[in-house]
Amino acid sequence: MSDASVLLVLDLAGTFAFALNGALTAVRAAHLDIVGVITLGMITAVGGGIIRDVLLGALPPATFVDWRYLAVAASGGLIAFLFSRWLTRFTSTIDVLDAAGLSLFAVTGAGKALELGVGPAQAIILGAVTGVGGGTVRDVLIQRVPSVLSSGLYAIPALVGAALLVAADSGGVHNVLGVPVALGAAMVCFLIRMVGLHFGIDAPKPPGTGREGSAASGGDGRRG
Repeated sequence: MSDASVLLVLDLAGTFAFALNGALTAVRAAHLDIVGVITLGMITAVGGGIIRDVLLGALPPATFVDWRYLAVAASGGLIAFLFSRWLTRFTSTIDVLDAAGLSLFAVTGAGKALELGVGPAQAIILGAVTGVGGGTVRDVLIQRVPSVLSSGLYAIPALVGAALLVAADSGGVHNVLGVPVALGAAMVCFLIRMVGLHFGIDAPKPPGTGREGSAASGGDGRRG
């Protein structure tokens, strides 16, 4: 299997993971019907890629050129709807799927940006946008503060994963090792995200606005 084929598989795997994540979030947080669950799953899965492609001028977006993206996204949403009662028994399921989708999309998004000739900094940003875009749209639709703005170590892992791929490409390593480099970058992103979740690590916040500040002001301290 060629590197391009493997990267496509990774991209579709990220699409499936995010579709499951978005659909399960719809079931757990918004209590939507089958149309709402599948729609939210698909938006979560393909939203980041669409935003990236629009910013790159790669039109129409890959989602609407390759039928497999929509098919995989719809399948993930439907599976989450049918088996939501079983899947939501595992409290960490949504977080793991989210971390997997974030990692795969950050890397493949940065890779596509580099293929289209943008600079290293732009590729890193677009990789992160690919990772967090769909989830951000999902959260806005269910009237929740987007995870990228409220959840510790969400955008940072995506930026790190994208930066590792861009660094490998700039150093010529990616041209030699190809897919292993992409998988390694995605794994680093995934591990950072999971460590942040496990230990409750937050990104730095302004002084006086953390948990202490929230308690002092009478807030409940809950995240969106």
